[in-house]
Amino acid sequence: MRRASPLEATFDLFNSVLMLLIVIVMAYPFLFVLFYSVSDPSQVKPGLLLWPQGLNFSSYRVLLRNPVILNAAFISVARSVIGTVAMLAVTAAAAYGISKRNLIGVRFFRVFFTLTMYFSGGIIPTYLLIKTLGLTNSFAVYIVPNMVNVFNMILIRTYIEGIPPSLEESAIMVGANELQVFRYIIIPMSTPVLAAVGLFTFVNQWNAFIDVQLYNYMSPDLYPLQYVLYNFLMAQSQSVEQAKRSLNLSAITPQSLKTAITVITIIPVFLIYPVLQKYFVSGLMIGSVKE
Repeated sequence: MRRASPLEATFDLFNSVLMLLIVIVMAYPFLFVLFYSVSDPSQVKPGLLLWPQGLNFSSYRVLLRNPVILNAAFISVARSVIGTVAMLAVTAAAAYGISKRNLIGVRFFRVFFTLTMYFSGGIIPTYLLIKTLGLTNSFAVYIVPNMVNVFNMILIRTYIEGIPPSLEESAIMVGANELQVFRYIIIPMSTPVLAAVGLFTFVNQWNAFIDVQLYNYMSPDLYPLQYVLYNFLMAQSQSVEQAKRSLNLSAITPQSLKTAITVITIIPVFLIYPVLQKYFVSGLMIGSVKE
């Protein structure tokens, strides 16, 4: 192997140090929130927090005993899982349809779907449509409007077009119909793109709360965790005092509760990302190489 020159070695060292600094800058805010949430607020001093100061889980006890938090967590998990599965099913099926060049009117459908990415009706017409369909104040408003995503459809279609047509032709020759081809050939071979798109959709569903303000403001039992977090932070002082009186806790502050509920809201993303990581890179490379 060729020996690296002094200039190349210096560049490698500089690049490594730079990447390490970037990792620290990006990771430390999350570590600070985690460390503060399990620290005793009376022992935390201003400045950097490099490790927990006196383990204290009182803030988590307050949150996990709150029925509002538990119900909101259930709503968030339900909308994220159901919404992701529904979007993948409908959008992947539509992508498979418009990937067929011999489909009658396929060019019209491609242009029609693409135009929706650049033009929308706006907030008021969209709200009127959702209300007319009877989706307001219901769990379905989290799922139905998001079942079709044109950008994801284009990504999936591009990936499907890269699958050798001979596979579909062989399946059809042995008697398989289009639905069976889609189920047993297209879906398994499209796992990377479906995993990448599914991850983005899951994160978007988990973090969403604007649609709650628009459509489910009058239904507190349908509030997801993110919207409860928003409301909680707006009235956190009163919540802290109530928690102290009900649970006889003194080692909690608005800041400790805020960091604890923030940790709770990001846990699912940290859990699901490692599972889909092996598909993530290949899914992001869709369309970067064309034969």
